[in-house]
This record gives sequence, structure tokens and C-alpha cells, in this order.
Amino acid sequence: MRAQLARIDAVLVQALIAAALSFAHLHDVASAAGQDGWKAWAYPVSVDLLLVAAWRRLRTGDAKAAGWCWFVIALTASLGANVATAGLLDLEQVPAWLRILVAGWPAVAFLGGTLLAHSTPAPHEDTEDRQDQEDAPDPAPELPAQPAPEPTPAPPAVTVPAALVEHARKVAAEHHTRTGTVIDTPTLRARLGVPAPMAEAIAAHL
Repeated sequence: MRAQLARIDAVLVQALIAAALSFAHLHDVASAAGQDGWKAWAYPVSVDLLLVAAWRRLRTGDAKAAGWCWFVIALTASLGANVATAGLLDLEQVPAWLRILVAGWPAVAFLGGTLLAHSTPAPHEDTEDRQDQEDAPDPAPELPAQPAPEPTPAPPAVTVPAALVEHARKVAAEHHTRTGTVIDTPTLRARLGVPAPMAEAIAAHL
């Protein structure tokens, strides 16, 4: 337990040291760029708050692209101040572009903080939207229109020669005399050797 507390304390102390150094560097850059008094101390507070807001957005899992964007902007401002005060920039002769960046930072920080704080939908609204979607009945699927059945073409009329009809009557009479029954169409067809449509047309004439 003590070892764990020691590790936590060491991390906390390291974080506090890093935050204090970054805070002081941002103050020095703002002061060198013409922001004196309380305004120079407000700049590091603004950068750190934007970092915290962006980090919280990344932890929540909502709109991570916006969170990463503003986190990189705030981190760049913090790292830029650390590098600038490491002897790479003459704080007695601050260039004009740095003065412009420092002067424009409050508007950038205000925009980023506002977007990060107010772009997340309320949980109850999201829950109600999901509930409305679940309660809405699914529309009945529309069945595709069935094509109208094509009319069945009427069979072509079969012309039966009179001589064939006469011969068929003789065959039918002979069949009736021999069997005592009326000849049926299949038998008539077999005796005459004609196609089925022709046999049916002949049977209609008998």
C-alpha cells in the first residue's frame, strides 16, 4: 500500500512541476508580447483549461475529432512557449508574428472551449430519440407488382375432311357392333392413325 502511494505521489509531484514550469513559460511569453499584469497570468490558465477540456472530450468518447483538434492546438501553444523561453527567442525583441498570435489567443481559446463544452448532446435527449425509434412501427414492405397473366391462345380450328368423317363413322359403327360400346377418342385415334387434335375434331362430328 505504501509503495503504491509512493508511486502516486511521485507522479503527482512530477505533474505539478511540469505544470508549474509550463505555466511560467506561458506567462513569460505573454508578458514579453505586451500582455502585462493579470493578463499575462490569464494566458497560461486559458491554455491549461483548454487542454483539460479537450482531454475530457477524448475520455468521454464523443466527438473525438474535435477533442484531438483542440488538444493539439493547446498543446502546441504550451510547447511553443516552452521552446521559445529556452533561449531560441529573444524575449527583449519579440517578433510581430508572435505578438499577433498572443493577442489572438483569447478568441481561439474561447471558441475552442465553447465548442467542446456545448457540442455533446444531452443523454436524456439521446435516450428519448432511441425510444421513439424503437416504438415506431416498421412500415409494411411493399410487394412488387405481379405481371398480369398472359391470355392462353385458343387452339387453332382443325378442318376435318368429309371423307375422313365418313370413314370414322364406319370405324365407330364396327367398334359398336363388335364391343357393344361407343368408341372413345383414344381408340378412334389409334384406329385412324391421326393426331390427337384431329381425333377430337372427328369425335365431335360423330
